[in-house]
This record gives sequence, structure tokens and C-alpha cells, in this order.
Amino acid sequence: MSGRPRCAPCRRYPAFTPLSWSGSFSRVQLTLTTLAVAVVLVGSILVLVRRGRLREKYAVIWLTTGLIILPLAAFPRVLDGVALSLGIRAGTSLVLFLAVAFLLLLAMHLSWELSQLEEETQTLCEEVALIRTELRRQSRQAEDRAGHVPSP
Repeated sequence: MSGRPRCAPCRRYPAFTPLSWSGSFSRVQLTLTTLAVAVVLVGSILVLVRRGRLREKYAVIWLTTGLIILPLAAFPRVLDGVALSLGIRAGTSLVLFLAVAFLLLLAMHLSWELSQLEEETQTLCEEVALIRTELRRQSRQAEDRAGHVPSP
């Protein structure tokens, strides 16, 4: 334990004891790791778009996410400042809240897209069924005509 005073929740609940950055994973290593993940994310998105595996409208969402992560990873103190200005104690809490909100919005958007695709698929199935029925009817009419053709 360090000689500095502990906050009330930390005294009551040992799980709330602040982490020490003097361990094996320093703040600099965390910043570099986050930067590397953001660069890999942006690079992966660009490769997927270039190969035609990710549509542009989704690439915009993920590229925007990656480009937001890059400066926040490079300057983590900015995130802490933004969190404090919003009345949130830690930047990590803000990141987790924004991540959950982003994922919920993304899930809603994808659910909406799925609903649209289901409607379109249903419409296409009905049209195919009508076309098949019409082809069968025309085929039977052609067979009937061929069977009743007078011999020369």
C-alpha cells in the first residue's frame, strides 16, 4: 500500500483500489498499444474496402471510429479532460459509455437494414413465384396447342 490517503469507496471496498502504473504495463505501453490497435483497425478497413469485402457506407462508420481512436490514443490526457468537463471522473468511463452507446446504435441500424432486406427478399420470392406460375401456364398452353395442331 502506498502512503497516500484512500478515497471512501476504496477504504470500504478493496476492489476499488487504484491501479499502480509502476507495474509491468506502463501508461506509455498502454498508449502505444492503443495506437497500434487503432492503426491496425484503420489499415484493415482500408484493405477490406479495397478488396470489395466491406461496403463504403459501413467503411465510413468504421474509419470514423478509427480516426477518433487515433488522437485519443495518442493523447489520453485529452480524454480525461473531456470526461472531467462532462462531469465524469475518468476517461475510461467515458470511453466505455460511448462504446456501449455506439454499439447499441450500430445494432439498431443493422437491425433496420436486416428488416429492409427481409422485406425485399419476401417481395422477390413472391415475384419469382408469380413468374414461375405464369411460365407453367404458358408452357401448358403451348403443349395444348401443339397437341391440337391439324395434320397436313
